[in-house]
Amino acid sequence: MNVSVVIPVYRSEHTLDMLIERLGLALPSFADSYEVLLVNDGSPDNTWGTIERLARAHPWVRGIDLMRNYGQHNATLCGIRAARYEMIFTMDDDLQNPPEEMPKLLAKLDEGYDVVYGVARVRQQAWWRNLFSVLVKRAIAYVMGLRNVRDIGAFKVFRSGLLKAFEEFNGPDVLVDVLLSWGTARFASVAVEESPRIAGRSNYNFIKLVKVSLLVLTSYTTIPLRLASVLGFLFTIFGFFVLLYVLITYFTLGSVPGFSFQASIIALFSGVQLFSLGIIGEYLARVFERTGGRKAYIIGRTTDELK
Repeated sequence: MNVSVVIPVYRSEHTLDMLIERLGLALPSFADSYEVLLVNDGSPDNTWGTIERLARAHPWVRGIDLMRNYGQHNATLCGIRAARYEMIFTMDDDLQNPPEEMPKLLAKLDEGYDVVYGVARVRQQAWWRNLFSVLVKRAIAYVMGLRNVRDIGAFKVFRSGLLKAFEEFNGPDVLVDVLLSWGTARFASVAVEESPRIAGRSNYNFIKLVKVSLLVLTSYTTIPLRLASVLGFLFTIFGFFVLLYVLITYFTLGSVPGFSFQASIIALFSGVQLFSLGIIGEYLARVFERTGGRKAYIIGRTTDELK
């Protein structure tokens, strides 16, 4: 079995040595040939220098340096496309995904699946991050049309043949999990251990998680647009009953009571209109970005030039 391991890295100069050491011990136990691709996503520290040093020391380590920070999924897509072998792993750079758990994912893949996720039994992060992460991942799984996989993540393995489903994709808004769903519906997951972060902190804060949610809902599904249409229809019916109420009140009492009633109705309908316009605006922003020629990533240099 030949295995490629793709790892997007950002501010990881203090974790890469231990990560490569543990991968160097784990991979030979189940892979005939293997490689590790470290994709530097515009790190401001000395991460690229560390990658170059590791690539010189280990012939199975390859490095790709992107021109700037494009995002975790964009960097992951870059590494996936550069992978040489038929089984491709992706994982985080912080050692929360133990390399020793990789055989569990491969064993599940051998049961006839194309993509297998490693789902942590116990999450090593704050409760609010756990909650919001679950909501985002459920949204992604729903967009992907998955019912048997409820918790997706960075730690996964899949067959390289799936790359054919999105080989022409070059938009700036990338979600690797959704792209994989374009090529297969055979997804599965296994429970794995998750280790505490040994250095630094997560680069995902609340704002970034919200941005990911908007990306999921406006780049790969039309559900928000349909929601806006449903809201418009419901409030049209509501407006019709309000009109009936006004007419009945006028003809029975001679007047319609008060400013408060009118102001409340105006505020309610204005809020729905602005909400719907906001949804349409998000879709227009995605169209603008994709038609503007902005690429998913641009490679600056690689360590292949050193070998």
